[in-house]
Amino acid sequence: MRRILLALAIGLTLIALPGVGFAIGDEETVRVLQRDADQGNANAQVRLGYFYETGRGGLAKDNRKAARLYKLAADQGNAAARNNLGVFYRDGGGGLTKDDREALRLFKLAADQGNAYAQQNLGGFYRDGRGGLSKDDREAVRLFKLAADQALADARASLGYFYETGRGGLPKDVREAARLYRLAADQGNAAAQNNLGVFYRDGGGGLTKDDREALRLFKLAADQGNSYGQQNLGGLYRDGLGGLAKDEREAARLFKLAADQGRGCAPLQARRRPRQRQRTNSPEPDRSATLARGKRGSQCTFESRGGRTKLSTCRQFAVCAGAPRGACHWECRLSSCERTG
Repeated sequence: MRRILLALAIGLTLIALPGVGFAIGDEETVRVLQRDADQGNANAQVRLGYFYETGRGGLAKDNRKAARLYKLAADQGNAAARNNLGVFYRDGGGGLTKDDREALRLFKLAADQGNAYAQQNLGGFYRDGRGGLSKDDREAVRLFKLAADQALADARASLGYFYETGRGGLPKDVREAARLYRLAADQGNAAAQNNLGVFYRDGGGGLTKDDREALRLFKLAADQGNSYGQQNLGGLYRDGLGGLAKDEREAARLFKLAADQGRGCAPLQARRRPRQRQRTNSPEPDRSATLARGKRGSQCTFESRGGRTKLSTCRQFAVCAGAPRGACHWECRLSSCERTG
């Protein structure tokens, strides 16, 4: 079966909290942070901003207050705050108008200070040609490497994809891709868990084919809400692989979860982490086992190992325009489909 590689665009919201540690949910900690932030302490401002953004430490979630605090700290040159504020500008969060050029400016400032998350985000802008930049895979690779050298899981996953596909001037090296995916997967990165699972399912990356290990990894990714992990796990239930009994109901449930995220072949989003903000939204090819392919207006089908298996006749159809390598963008939602058997 023809498979299309999934780019590891990591969709995290992460925050660096420089300085001393803190106890989440400790009202005294929040009181001290508020006092220090009011006195102009940039580290306290970015910490408190994170608490407001995530609704932690007993505070009500308030992205506008988070953005205000990030800006105060960013204006003092705090790298984490610059990166975090850049994410708000990139995504239109915190009550700010979406502005890729301002996001780019902030990511560059933070990346030049050695901030790994800003390096990853700036690399994403070069990869995707955002903020007025021309697409530049080589510069993206350079930035991903800088962040990966600081053990950032997202960067390891992004760099792994570039090794897998031979992009950015890198030699195609699926073994190095598998190594990087494993490092990121062990850090809990959902996209890397999914991609490593694909290697185990298919016997890629120099790994011995192992459907049970693929199942374990897909479950980890799916449990974090990763749409590709959900699709691939659904494929194992559909085909009865990895020691599973065939279960089309569970397969359909998982396919629907993935479809409801609107990501049949769309940018990947992954889990939130509590250390520094970084979200990437790159339109990369899908590596799912359940792509719908064909000409515009064709019925939606799912492709199994033994060939094409029609699970449903849909009122919506596959959209092929702009899809990678002629594959259709899967837009059939199972909720709008009638089962045929």
